[in-house]
Amino acid sequence: MNRQRSFIGFIVAGAIALLVIAIAGFYWFFAKSPANLIGSTSQPGAAIFVSKLSPVMVSLLANPDRLQALEREEELSKLKTSLFAKSGIDYKQDIQPWLGDEITLAITTLDIDRDRENGQQPGYLLALATKQPEKSREFVELLFSKRALAGANLAVEQYKGIKLIYDNQEVITEEKIQNYLAGAVVGEGFVLFANDPKVLRDAINNVQAPDLNLASSSEYQKASKELPKGGLAVAFLNLPIVAKWQGLELPEQLYNSQIISLALNPKGLLAETTFLTSSEILAPSAPLSKPVGALQYIPASAGLAISGSNLSNLRESDLAKLWRQTTATIYGSGEDVVSRLAKPLADIQKRWGINFPEDIFSWVQGEYAIALLAEKEQITPHWIFVVEKSENVEQGVTRLDAIASSNGLSISPLTIDKQKISAWTELTTATKKTDVKERASFSIETKVRGLHTTLGNYEIFTSDLETMNEILTTKDNSIIDNPNFKDSIAAIPLPNQGYIYLDWTKSQNLLERQVPILKLVEVLGKPFFDNLRSLTVSSYGTDTRALKGGVFFKLNNS
Repeated sequence: MNRQRSFIGFIVAGAIALLVIAIAGFYWFFAKSPANLIGSTSQPGAAIFVSKLSPVMVSLLANPDRLQALEREEELSKLKTSLFAKSGIDYKQDIQPWLGDEITLAITTLDIDRDRENGQQPGYLLALATKQPEKSREFVELLFSKRALAGANLAVEQYKGIKLIYDNQEVITEEKIQNYLAGAVVGEGFVLFANDPKVLRDAINNVQAPDLNLASSSEYQKASKELPKGGLAVAFLNLPIVAKWQGLELPEQLYNSQIISLALNPKGLLAETTFLTSSEILAPSAPLSKPVGALQYIPASAGLAISGSNLSNLRESDLAKLWRQTTATIYGSGEDVVSRLAKPLADIQKRWGINFPEDIFSWVQGEYAIALLAEKEQITPHWIFVVEKSENVEQGVTRLDAIASSNGLSISPLTIDKQKISAWTELTTATKKTDVKERASFSIETKVRGLHTTLGNYEIFTSDLETMNEILTTKDNSIIDNPNFKDSIAAIPLPNQGYIYLDWTKSQNLLERQVPILKLVEVLGKPFFDNLRSLTVSSYGTDTRALKGGVFFKLNNS
């Protein structure tokens, strides 16, 4: 009997509730500014119930009622009430008195009965910390008694001193399988729910045989050391098993595990993540102790800005390997996601017949900055590329000029605000019929396909004259002077490998066109996305067996 769907409703509702409560809490934090809104512990205690072979475990390390102080228009209360409405359970009366400071959700096994003939049947475990064991036992009894009154057939057993209550699988029907449930109170600390009593038995075994549980895993222990203090939520992923769960055989498996932590920052929300490997890894470039100077030529109006140093070894860097492994795990292939997210750059490659890694990245060994400037009604964004001058850069510019010429473009000198510029131009003809003899008249138009110039110690490339003019005439209004950008990078530790900065309000329309599914994500996380101002990504850390990075989310009212 396939029980994969049996616990789905309960688990999905619980997971969505946690995410919505957390996201809503993060948002309303900035309006209410409550004191001491940090995780009660840096690590989830429920890890002792979870197998070493679990693909994923997610934990909220704060009581939902601590986020209740952030509530507006009773949204969280409505959520918790609706979550238990069908069960006849009242959250405030039946759960709130005993619920502690941790809620953990885990996929404990890929297949409960290990029988390939009936398909994969993942085991789900929900662990709720309790501060009043007796009241939590009363809750479990109440929950299952209500199920019995509703027509469920229950079974009760003692397993290693723990009382298990669950739906009797011998008489459960396909219609009732959606609501299949097993529960127990273990010791003085946790209430457990699962989609099969075997999942509960395995959880109890994991506690009594410590070498079986996740908490005893050396990989998990190493990852846990990377967790910051006071995080509100944490997730741990066993990457090879996640890939196996998705039915994928990865061509490249560099990283073994990943741990993610969410923490509040005075200016927003910081999500830190660490990827662990047993191999020696090297950073793609030397760490930077301050933002690169190339950013001074990126206008404050940029919707996307990427900065750092040394692109020459990017293709074979461990960061690139991580990208290939992650996208292959999520999408099956990294090609489609790249073509969607970087479509403007992919279009340039196709139009010009160039290869970015070979024709551009290979000679960028100093500082660089890349930016997209997107307007609401603009389908194709304007782009900027700034690179620190060197002998290799001069050779690279010469090579790009040659590629432009081979594509039928002319190298034309221009002057803007007394600045000498080289433009890649294309001559085209336009026709117009006259009214008198109905003969066609012709005119010649010059289209600019790209420009470059030297400013200080940097070579600057742009897609069009307007963008180049903005750079030359607004030198005191760069992204470095943008208060939002300054706040965002201030939340990222130094030294680091540079930044990827996305101004959500300026790039939202562009991103939605390139990634249509993003609109669905926005609907699910509406309170968050409605108030998202920007996000900033960076990698940092010096451990040669771990790749560490963070994403900082800045909200409108922070």
